[in-house]
Amino acid sequence: MQWENESSVSEFLLLGLPIQREQQAVFFALFLGMYLTTVLGNLLIILLIRLDSRLHTPMYFFLSHLALIDISFSSVTVPKMLMSMQTQHLSISYPECISQMYFYILFACIDNLLLGVMAYDRYVAICHPLHYTTIMRKEFCVLLVTGSWILSCGSALLHTLLLTQLSFCADNTIPHFFCSLPILLKLSCSNTSLNELVIFTAGAVVVIFPLSGILLSYGRIGASILRVPSTKGICKALSTCGSHLSVVSLFYGTIVALYFSPSLSNSNEKDMIASLMYTVVTPMLNPFIYSLRNRDMKLAMGILFRNDIPFSK
Repeated sequence: MQWENESSVSEFLLLGLPIQREQQAVFFALFLGMYLTTVLGNLLIILLIRLDSRLHTPMYFFLSHLALIDISFSSVTVPKMLMSMQTQHLSISYPECISQMYFYILFACIDNLLLGVMAYDRYVAICHPLHYTTIMRKEFCVLLVTGSWILSCGSALLHTLLLTQLSFCADNTIPHFFCSLPILLKLSCSNTSLNELVIFTAGAVVVIFPLSGILLSYGRIGASILRVPSTKGICKALSTCGSHLSVVSLFYGTIVALYFSPSLSNSNEKDMIASLMYTVVTPMLNPFIYSLRNRDMKLAMGILFRNDIPFSK
C-alpha cells in the first residue's frame, strides 16, 4: 500500500468472499454464469418491451427501467469481484473505491424507489381501473422515474461527498467484495457521527418510504379484493400483481431472513450475504419471475423466438 500522507490512503485491499483457494475456480464459473444470465435476461426484457407495442404500458415502462437498473447494479460490483478471484489482485485505488460506492448506493436507491412506484401502479390498476389511463399517463410515469433518479443521485452524492471529507490513517483492508459504506466508515479515523446521521436520515427516505408505500398499496389492494370476494377477482389480482409481489418478497425478505437469523451473528457476514443477494441473485431471478409469471411477456417472447407473427407497429 502507498500512503499519500499520514491521514489518507491511495488504495484499499478488498479481501472478497471467504472462499478457499482451491474452490476459487468453481465459484468464479458460478458467479460468471449468474452475471451473464443477469445481463442477457434483463436485456431480453428491455428488448421485448421495446419491440412489442402491446407492452408499451406504464407497468412495462417501469419494468424496463428496473431491468436496466438490475444490469447496472450487478455491473458495479460483480466484474471487479470476478477479476479479483481470477487474478488474486486485491487492491482497488481510492478513486475507484469511492466511485464503486457511489454507484452501488445510486442503483440500490433507485431499485427501492422503483419497487415502490411499481406497487403504486398496481394499486391504481386494481383499485381504480376506470381512472388508470388518466392517473398513470405517460408524463406522470416519466416524472416518477425521473424523480427516483434525482433523489437517488442526491442521496448517493451526499454520502460520497461526506466520505471524501474523512481521513483513513490505519487499516486499509476491507473484509468485503466491494467498497461498502459502513465498512469504510469503520476504517476511518475521523469523526463519522455526521455520516451515520445522514445514513439514518437518507435510509428513511429511500428505504422506509418506498417500503411503506408498498405495504400501503398492497393493503389497499387486499381490502379491495375482500370487499368483493370472487375467484375471478382474486385471479385477476394475482395476475396483475404476482410478479411484482414476488420480486418485493425476494428483495425485502432477504433482510428479514438474514437479520433475524440466529445462525448469523456477525454483522459483516450478514452484510456480505445480503449484498450477494441484491447484486447477484435477485437481478438474475427478476427476468425469470417477470417472464414465467407474466402472460404478456411469455407471448411476446414466443413471438420473438418463433418469428411467425410480426410485432405490432
